[in-house]
Amino acid sequence: MTVKIAVRGLEKAFGPKRVLQGVDLDVPEKQSTVIIGGSGTGKSVLLKCIIGLITPDGGSIRIDGREMVGASDDERRAVQGRIGMLFQGAALFDSLPVWENVAFGLLAEKRLGRHEAREEAVRVMRSVGLAADVADRYPAETSGGMQKRIGLARAIATKPEIIFFDEPTTGLDPIMADVINDLVRACVRDLGATAVSISHDMASVRKIADRVALIHEGRIRWEGPASSIDASGNAYVDQFIHGRAEGPIRVGQVA
Repeated sequence: MTVKIAVRGLEKAFGPKRVLQGVDLDVPEKQSTVIIGGSGTGKSVLLKCIIGLITPDGGSIRIDGREMVGASDDERRAVQGRIGMLFQGAALFDSLPVWENVAFGLLAEKRLGRHEAREEAVRVMRSVGLAADVADRYPAETSGGMQKRIGLARAIATKPEIIFFDEPTTGLDPIMADVINDLVRACVRDLGATAVSISHDMASVRKIADRVALIHEGRIRWEGPASSIDASGNAYVDQFIHGRAEGPIRVGQVA
């Protein structure tokens, strides 16, 4: 197993609250890893530390063996140029038409001119099930499911090596959630990308994950193949996946 992202002893506190308390995590290359856990357990903070949106207080984050904690701006930009991100709320630019949202990275990095960027945006949109006539609409003129697909198209338009998914199915009906799950799997299969997702939706986890890691109180309590999750022998995992009130996870800690 080739490790794409290696996290060791990661710590992060906000005032007196210690959110990450020594996280260790390996993310294999060209696989889909899903981090599960209740609300407030550190999933989003861990993801933002890996991406570089939050600076950890201690520990190590290596991407392809390159240390990111304490890296220079140039070193960080070089790595971030190989990363795509699907935000939980899609985070589209309301003032830009759909095609410019999708082509935002291509235009910002001046990889293509506007005409070529629009053509590429339409091609990528079709790959996630969006018709060409959506290109000139504005985000407010599209549905929630379409906005998720627009966000996904933007995330993959630059052909990233690593794609992060923040609760990719939150707020979607079961059918649209399954469509998004299929698209996440396709990103790993067709792009050869390394995917890291955070989710509490077990139906989604079972569909998209090659590996699963459970975080609780700022520590990884279990990680392993998704195929082993039902027989993990881990009390935290067993309680979480079955939604039981009794167990090591206190009820007030999970929203």
